[in-house]
Amino acid sequence: MKSFLKFCLLAAVPAIAAAAEPLSLLGISAGKNGATISVPMQIVVLLTLMTLLPAAVMCITPFLRITIVLHFLRQALGTQSTPSNQVLLGLSMFLTIVVMQPVAAEMYHQGWEPMEAGKITTEQAFDQASKPLRTFLVKFAREKDIKLFVELTRSPAPKSPADLGLNILIPAYILSELKTGFQIGAVLFLPFLVIDLVVASVTLSVGMVQLPPVMISAPFKILLFVLVDGWTLVVGSLMKSFYI
Repeated sequence: MKSFLKFCLLAAVPAIAAAAEPLSLLGISAGKNGATISVPMQIVVLLTLMTLLPAAVMCITPFLRITIVLHFLRQALGTQSTPSNQVLLGLSMFLTIVVMQPVAAEMYHQGWEPMEAGKITTEQAFDQASKPLRTFLVKFAREKDIKLFVELTRSPAPKSPADLGLNILIPAYILSELKTGFQIGAVLFLPFLVIDLVVASVTLSVGMVQLPPVMISAPFKILLFVLVDGWTLVVGSLMKSFYI
């Protein structure tokens, strides 16, 4: 857990720095002439960057895909607010920790430990810590999305994945995870949609138009989900998708 919390900081800083160069987190430089910002202003900038930390961590970790899939699952079940948002977010957070623990440990050993020992500077620590993160992002970002942002940023064509910057990998990863999450959600919807169609056909054929079919199909969908041990299947498939 300790290494994961430090990973959150180390992971967010390269993400923010990718869009906000030439500012440095600790030794903030105002421009090319080397003029520095006053300490109160540095604190204000640092606090502002810290507000982006939750969004950065949620977008560059499996948290994004997991929350989308769990939301689709709840919608397919038709249980409205059960499980609650707090439960789904908590489950997503702990599943994310499980997946990112190896990456967090590697970032901690490569970036944080040498910086604490005074062997490297802060900027070097961020560069070293971003390497495991970059490897993780490359693994799940689609080539099509990477190509899109290479063209949008007018960057030179990379010779290898190691040449890709975070300003390209992060948005490409987000788009890829959004598509993957929606694909998994659509597949989850299919069996429950079949139940809704069958129940609606039966209720209309017997003339039960005054009773909404959703009220009748909801218990059947929940029963089916419980009988097949749905939570274990969904969570297990989600976790395995990150270990391919």
